[in-house]
Amino acid sequence: MAARQDAARQDVVGSDFPHAAARLPAVVVDSYNVELRQADDEGFIGDRVSKGAFRDLIEDWRERLRRIGEDPLGLEPSRTMTKKTFDRFLLEGPPEAAGVVQGAVEDFAQELATVVRRFLRQKGWRDTERIVVGGGLSDSRVGRLAIGRASVLLKAAGLDLALVPIRHHHDEGGLIGAVHLAPSWIFSGYDSLVAVDIGGTNIRVGIVATNLRKAPDLSRAAVWRSALWRHRDEDPPPGRDAAVARLTAMLEDLIARALKSGLALAPFIGVGCPGLIEPDGQISRGGQNLPGNWESSRFNLPQALRAGVPAIDGHPVMVVMHNDAVVQGLSEVPFLRDVRRWGVLTIGTGLGNARFSNRAEPAGHGR
Repeated sequence: MAARQDAARQDVVGSDFPHAAARLPAVVVDSYNVELRQADDEGFIGDRVSKGAFRDLIEDWRERLRRIGEDPLGLEPSRTMTKKTFDRFLLEGPPEAAGVVQGAVEDFAQELATVVRRFLRQKGWRDTERIVVGGGLSDSRVGRLAIGRASVLLKAAGLDLALVPIRHHHDEGGLIGAVHLAPSWIFSGYDSLVAVDIGGTNIRVGIVATNLRKAPDLSRAAVWRSALWRHRDEDPPPGRDAAVARLTAMLEDLIARALKSGLALAPFIGVGCPGLIEPDGQISRGGQNLPGNWESSRFNLPQALRAGVPAIDGHPVMVVMHNDAVVQGLSEVPFLRDVRRWGVLTIGTGLGNARFSNRAEPAGHGR
């Protein structure tokens, strides 16, 4: 099992990329999708720092206060409160309401620091110099405070390691990272490509403009246009085939818009998907939150996408898929050239994770 948790040991051969390759153009993927059990074997340690875990901490503080008086956060259930609501309580709310949120932030930071320590003990995570924290929580004030506090806790304990929020908006990082899955020939004669970010709640597709003329290192890559489908909100929940059909329709629509707008769209689709991805594109583990059975040996998402979108502007389509945390982490590649080994943790329905080693020697500029 431990061997399968490390990145697949495949290299790029010519221009034919295997899925979930360990060796990518800019980095080596040392490890991804590591699933660490809690000490009591009750679930995974990543469950302690999920989006739901933060709301559970809020609810725990509220429940303690309800036992002796009023709840300073009012009547709305914790599970329906948004990040903006927590930020508002923290920055503008009554002192006790702010205190509840601050208490949850501190507890979450302690948990995050504990989780990071567990990862650092894994072989594929040794000598990590920096960890980028992505996912929806990183896009809020409470999330950034928790990340900063966890970083301080780790440094105070003697670890020469920094935790930093992901640079791009969480909705876009999982799309922008797809440019670092593409072979070098993609960037000759094309100015954009198609990206897909699949999650346990949403499926997002986008057109990513490479903007190479502005920045040859892809640091100015940006989402030109995107579309979102919240499959978790569907009632009844969609099956796998229905989800793939909806995804294909979203791709066809965005591709048509991009070509109509004059973009030189590459015949390439980069996909980020939860789970352990095999070199042939099969999802062998970790797809339990996706709509339907995506782990079936008879299902192959890249093949399904090539069947649904066989060509872009007359050219056969190449599809490359990797784990979604890997792809979100890849969006940080241009900004982490000052370190050699770095990782990403993505806080969402669960905890995504990946560790990278830069193929080039560290540069002199910092973050």
